[in-house]
Amino acid sequence: MDVAAAVCLLAGAVLALSAGWGMVRFRSTLDRMHVATKPQVLCVLLVLLAMWFRNPTWATAGPLIIVAVAQIITVSVAAYVVARADYRRSKAGSDAS
Repeated sequence: MDVAAAVCLLAGAVLALSAGWGMVRFRSTLDRMHVATKPQVLCVLLVLLAMWFRNPTWATAGPLIIVAVAQIITVSVAAYVVARADYRRSKAGSDAS
């Protein structure tokens, strides 16, 4: 179980690093939004799985599942809000021209 937890933590760390690198590298808002949401969800889920591997009980699983579901819901809503704001900003800029 310790090896599985370590693998999950390392995979999550690599995904977080790749997301951070993508945020610096990409220039458009939609590209940054994609790179900020997709790997980060999997990163958090892997870290939560690693936490469960370290202490595999139902008492640990309950809060971790709640956090995982909240992460999935809030990231998708945040991505939608960012995309909508970017679309409105770009549309308002094209109307002014």
